Amino acid sequence: MGAFADVNELPPQQIWDGLLARTVHGDRMTLTVIELEPGTDVPEHRHENEQMGILLDGSLTFRIGGETKTFGRGGTWTIVAQVPHSVTAGPEGAVLVEVFSPVRDDWQARDRLSPRPGRWP
Repeated sequence: MGAFADVNELPPQQIWDGLLARTVHGDRMTLTVIELEPGTDVPEHRHENEQMGILLDGSLTFRIGGETKTFGRGGTWTIVAQVPHSVTAGPEGAVLVEVFSPVRDDWQARDRLSPRPGRWP
């Protein structure tokens, strides 16, 4: 991939049931636009990557370590490496942007679906 891309042209990847990601990988970080279907539960997990994000649309309930918070558009989160976390999308689903460092090598090998328009605002 070159220096520029249109998110609408990025083929989505199904990372979890109910979660599609459109991802750009750099040398040291991964940027992704994520769409969660209403009520999608991403079970507790942890990884080596630091993770930061912002909610663009919908609502989420995040559990990070021992903290839980439900928030809407504009909410942000920071997850340091190896901290257990889980998330549940609200009744209208959610659209968010996340950054991971280092690169999510485990996502690079996942199958890509046909490009299609997303639902971000």
